[in-house]
Amino acid sequence: MHTALLNSCLAAAALVAFALSLISGPAPISPVEALGGLTGSASEATNLIMRELRLPRAVLTLACGAGLAMAGAALQGLLRNPLAAPDLLGTGNAAAFGAVIILALGLAGTGSLLMPASAIIAALIALALLLVIAGNDPRPLTVILAGLALSTFAGALVALTLNLAPNDYLALEIAFWLLGSFADRSFAHVAVAAPCIALGMTLMLWQRPLLAALTLGEETARSLGVDTRGRRLALLIGVAAIVGGQVAVSGVIGFIGLIVPHLIRPFAGARPDMLLIPSALAGAALLTLADVGIRSLPTVNELKIGVATALVGAPFFFLLVARERRRRDVG
Repeated sequence: MHTALLNSCLAAAALVAFALSLISGPAPISPVEALGGLTGSASEATNLIMRELRLPRAVLTLACGAGLAMAGAALQGLLRNPLAAPDLLGTGNAAAFGAVIILALGLAGTGSLLMPASAIIAALIALALLLVIAGNDPRPLTVILAGLALSTFAGALVALTLNLAPNDYLALEIAFWLLGSFADRSFAHVAVAAPCIALGMTLMLWQRPLLAALTLGEETARSLGVDTRGRRLALLIGVAAIVGGQVAVSGVIGFIGLIVPHLIRPFAGARPDMLLIPSALAGAALLTLADVGIRSLPTVNELKIGVATALVGAPFFFLLVARERRRRDVG
């Protein structure tokens, strides 16, 4: 499919998902009332719901979905591994540990930059360790095992922090936050996450020449004059910024970075540099629609978005592993 047409269709899908997010929720609000609430011409209650609850939530789901999907596409291109994704490589759990430390110390104010900063640093350390452990071996098994080791270690550190929490209330708050949710988020949360995600996406788009060159191999890319080391570092900083910003405001949300590039690749092609923008648009639409879906379920307590993406993403991951195994057996 032509890139411009694909991007236009995906952008339209993201806008539809955004509109659905604005009219979805426990309080029934019609599209006309929702528009009035956004412009301030509806009732005081409707204005409050639309401006203070639904609008920031819709903005966050779009931004986080776009960032995570682009990060997954970039990592798959960088590592030349179809199973690469921020959460599967330990980045998500590492960022969660960085944020949990700030929560446990009581330093996590709504507008504080300490949580995203700590989460970004932890995510960047995890990615650096992954490159050291996996080395130059791009085989799926090597990368998955290295990522699994990092994810398990970071998860153990999170569990240790929970175990050492000074009171049960704090431990429960951290545990529920880790499940991932956009409920009750405000524009203060948007102000924290949006700059991190925007920075990360900008860095990854800036590194599209690296992703294009790596399709020819590491040595060929260097022979073409591409600064693979410096560009790789910038790309990893971008991934860490996205994951850290997202985790800081909504907890751990997995599998978006894994699923979306695979769904888009048949339409956008295999070139990773051409996959970034379509993946971002599709990720924004998918995560927003998932959030709309969980708000539509007739449950007493709202299902956590991190739980929903894991329930869908885990079977998809198994299918990818099986497909890679069949390819290896045929080869």
